[in-house]
Amino acid sequence: MFAIIGIVVAIVCTLLGYILHHGDVAVLIQPTEIIIIIGAALGIFLGSFGIKTFQATIKAILAMLKPDRAKQQYIELLRMMYQLFSVARKEGLLGLERHIEKPEESEIIKKFPSFLSDHHATHFFCDTMKVILTGAVGPHDLSEMMELDLEVAHTEELRPSEALTTVGDAMPAVGIVAAVLGVIITMGKIDAGASVIGQSVAAALVGTFMGIFVGYCICAPLAKSIATRVGSNGMYMNCIRHALFSFARGESPITCVEFARRQIEPSIRPGFAELETAVKEKDAA
Repeated sequence: MFAIIGIVVAIVCTLLGYILHHGDVAVLIQPTEIIIIIGAALGIFLGSFGIKTFQATIKAILAMLKPDRAKQQYIELLRMMYQLFSVARKEGLLGLERHIEKPEESEIIKKFPSFLSDHHATHFFCDTMKVILTGAVGPHDLSEMMELDLEVAHTEELRPSEALTTVGDAMPAVGIVAAVLGVIITMGKIDAGASVIGQSVAAALVGTFMGIFVGYCICAPLAKSIATRVGSNGMYMNCIRHALFSFARGESPITCVEFARRQIEPSIRPGFAELETAVKEKDAA
């Protein structure tokens, strides 16, 4: 959300400063320069990363309109895992089958929509629990398996950020290309008079301006924001990973969720008292 706000602030303040310097906004509206800049950006993107990454980038940008993960989501995650681990402690591992085979129908999981709506987290948790139920994989092998899963997912989720960074780095050069093309056109008007030449040069410089502005004020913050969001998602997934690893080692439910709680960044980490209260709320339900 703040990446979008930041981009809007950058655009507004840039235009405001230009207007206060008695600049004519109409001069900045150069359709041919826009076609060059946007077309080159799109070409670089598709040529380097393909349509699949382009679609993923659009989704990642739209996802930034939603708020980032808050403390309450982590509390709900810890509560859900505690309840499921408690079922296994009371009924045995087989008691978990009805919850992980169809999580959307589980009387426990469906009480936590913030988790259920995250398909990657849901699949990761349920698939890993299924592996645990087989009893064929030891805790440390399971840990390596989960790390591999998250590493692959992390690489894929970072691709939109890498793509935007690549495009952003190229935009100043594209702006120069647009300016050079404008100068070439200007040279053909050398006998047209100072006014015509001035307008042509101004149009060419708009291309340079747009290339630099798009690269540093739009692509760069979007790429950084997407990477930050991926890091936040990674912390959420690691929270699940630590809890599952502890569960596979045979730790008690409260110990499992405590291991998970400890790896949440301090700014949004629920305290132990909050976790204990959440567990009691579950017990009272």
